[in-house]
Amino acid sequence: MKKILVIGYVWPEPNSSAAGRHMLSILRLFKQQNWQVEFATPAQTSEHMIDLKAEGISGQGIILNCDSFDDYIKNYQPDIVMFDRFMMEEQFGWRVEKSCPDALKILDTEDLQCLRNARQQAIKQDRELTQADLFSDLAKREIAAILRCDISLIISSFEMELLVDTFKVDASLLHYLPFMVKLAECPDTTTGFSERKHFMSIGNFRHPPNWDMVLQLQKIWPLIKQKIPEAECHIYGSYPPPKATALNNPKSGFLIKGWAENVFFVMQASRLCLAPIRFGAGIKGKLLDAMIMQLPSITSSVGSEGMCLGEPWPGRIADDVEEFVSAAVELYSNEQAWHEAQKNTPELLRSRYDADVLGVQLIDKINQIENNLAQHRLNNFTGAMLKHHSMLSTQYMSQWIAAKNSVKREVMI
Repeated sequence: MKKILVIGYVWPEPNSSAAGRHMLSILRLFKQQNWQVEFATPAQTSEHMIDLKAEGISGQGIILNCDSFDDYIKNYQPDIVMFDRFMMEEQFGWRVEKSCPDALKILDTEDLQCLRNARQQAIKQDRELTQADLFSDLAKREIAAILRCDISLIISSFEMELLVDTFKVDASLLHYLPFMVKLAECPDTTTGFSERKHFMSIGNFRHPPNWDMVLQLQKIWPLIKQKIPEAECHIYGSYPPPKATALNNPKSGFLIKGWAENVFFVMQASRLCLAPIRFGAGIKGKLLDAMIMQLPSITSSVGSEGMCLGEPWPGRIADDVEEFVSAAVELYSNEQAWHEAQKNTPELLRSRYDADVLGVQLIDKINQIENNLAQHRLNNFTGAMLKHHSMLSTQYMSQWIAAKNSVKREVMI
């Protein structure tokens, strides 16, 4: 039986974040191959984490900058190691290389953090994104991690193009893997226009683009409320901080609802999803969930980025505040326009997010590279060079921290 080790940034929380749901779909795909799957992470357990044992997946706590990981991975001897985001590859990649050099190494980027960070910096300074923003130290770290791995999973078609055309990453090192949706489990029909009411938005409050989106909604909402006095805007999301709950305003109909036990139930009861996203990367799970529940959405060009390619958007895309408000009012009030937007979802889901198609493509890619791993790595000279130089510096720094911690423990004893 093939053995897979996934080194996670956090324990998967599929009901808290799109990243958590994406991770769970990959884990389940691996299990469907009858592979032995173990998930290891240095993160603390959380109240919303998935029950991995119920999924037939073993879980293991690991420690950053500690030689105990070396013994652990030598005993487990995985055939494949998947890193959840580039920071985990930085921390544990050299240890995997030392103990299991023949293991296939996969990086699940989730989204390009260097792109998200660059956009955030530009937004903060109220200016256009520049090449200097994009080619940051964070980008150097993230792209280096991609080059050191055998395959990197890229969730957005936009990011695929950015990596190949701008960062000059060889396409053979990348694999396009958007969210995988089980189409057979999607509802054929959902609640009708007249049975739905109010606007909604959702997102983990710990994610900076989501918090910025809430602040944008707070500014936009009075303009919508003025046109539709009876409407409310319901904001859902895990881990709402006090600064978010302080925005709750029943008088204006701007309501911070917090954790949603069932996002699909919430979406089926709502008439429109609002997502005025100003910065970010990857693709947006909230907008895909809206498609699944046939809920039209209004978002920005950043929000819709990489989610469709020529297909009509199931709602409206608007970056200007006035256009955003106008679209919200029209789709909320005009049943025909609402139905026209809703009709765009089935084809978009079939063409880009079919889990059966995407799963086969990923497993085929893994098998293809495994069968030709030595030549695949020879072809990636830049990655080999980075392993030789930068991985050694990471190794020595980590070993220094481990030694320092060991001395500290001995002194305490």
